[in-house]
Amino acid sequence: MSKRTNGSETAKGQAEAHSAELEAARHRMEFNALHDPLTSLPNRRYLDEILVEKHANGPSQGLASIFHIDLDRFKEINDTLGHAAGDEILRHAAQVLRANTGDDDFVGRIGGDEFVIISRKGEIGGHDTALAQRIIDAMSIPVRYKEQECRIGVSIGIAHQARLEQELSQVLVNSDIALYEAKRRGRNHYEFFTHSLKTAVFKTKQTADEILRGLEQNEFIAHFQPQFCPDTLDIIGVEALARWDHPTRGLLAPYAFLKTAEDINVLSEIDQRILEQALFQSTRWAASGINIPKISVNLSYHRLHDEKLIDRLNQMTIPRGKISFELLESISFDESDMTVLSNIDQIKSLGIDIEIDDFGTGYASIVSLLKLTPRRLKIDRQLVIPILTSSKQRQLVASIIDIGISLGIEVIAEGVETMEHARILKDLGCHGLQGYAFARPMSGTDLANFARERRWLAA
Repeated sequence: MSKRTNGSETAKGQAEAHSAELEAARHRMEFNALHDPLTSLPNRRYLDEILVEKHANGPSQGLASIFHIDLDRFKEINDTLGHAAGDEILRHAAQVLRANTGDDDFVGRIGGDEFVIISRKGEIGGHDTALAQRIIDAMSIPVRYKEQECRIGVSIGIAHQARLEQELSQVLVNSDIALYEAKRRGRNHYEFFTHSLKTAVFKTKQTADEILRGLEQNEFIAHFQPQFCPDTLDIIGVEALARWDHPTRGLLAPYAFLKTAEDINVLSEIDQRILEQALFQSTRWAASGINIPKISVNLSYHRLHDEKLIDRLNQMTIPRGKISFELLESISFDESDMTVLSNIDQIKSLGIDIEIDDFGTGYASIVSLLKLTPRRLKIDRQLVIPILTSSKQRQLVASIIDIGISLGIEVIAEGVETMEHARILKDLGCHGLQGYAFARPMSGTDLANFARERRWLAA
């Protein structure tokens, strides 16, 4: 064999090897472009290509179900244990999804803690329900990270292709709507898309947009309901209540916006606006010679957990003993929640009283009352209203008042709708009365006139 022939073959071999390297590099680049580097699952770009491809090949493959999956409590783990822990949780979630799906199913991570499954195993119902429940059960098993037990959950929205002609991009949008509802219902839950759900979710999202606009336009305002001494009928305080001065729907009570405000994480901002207005009105009333001894302001669950709450309160001028924060009894005062307990202690150190609102309807016990040592508790109106006709309800309210007295806690009754309510509560030893028998919630200006003229005495 000549040197020229040997040289040609060597060059050919080198060219083929180089071509193979280029092809391998091209495949690596394509894989990297279409896959998430952390979990090795297909990414959003890959999903977009799959949606087009599956739509084109739909008739031969059958109708598809799309599962839109979002991890619950992922942010808390990421924030408290760090991004390395968050990455471990994402890898774990990817393994769970792979283990519970078939080889023909598409499983992708489309961003953050969001995943998508596309399955063509049958009509919506049995298979989809079983798959969703398997995933929820598997995700609920705690994950260990550096001796720390991490508990996550998962919310799943499921939408089914109604007909072969329906584009899968629309099915993905529908699954997102179902996911929104699953999270709204308390998380660790799956929800199927329906057209009635679509209407309801769009209405909720419209309300959310209006709430955000309302905050920008300062439409959330404080109204005030007075509280009275049973013996002297003097005003002993007022409760500041959030109202939405909607430009087209008029003045709206909290039931019209609180749940949506909580869903979009602006309840704390509304709390802050009401507190600021309460302080402003307090100064205004005092300048007019009107003595309102204290103002109670609601403090939401999320704000109580805010690590920056105390810093924000320190930046405000809050006279000691003038403001009380009402905490819903439905808040569970867990001894292990150090942020909550620390915030409560620091709130007290600022001269702000703590009150337990809606007592008798939630979790508060004698032990929690001893631990929190609130200045006051408020008996829920559901317990107060029936005392006119029910001896059992009257005895229950009497027992709550006795508990408050024995612990040195003032007791205020809500739902005082008649003067007969007021008389019974006075005889039972209640410290304060609040309800329509005396006054409805009103604006700061109306309250000033109401207090100056002592209108409740005439009534």
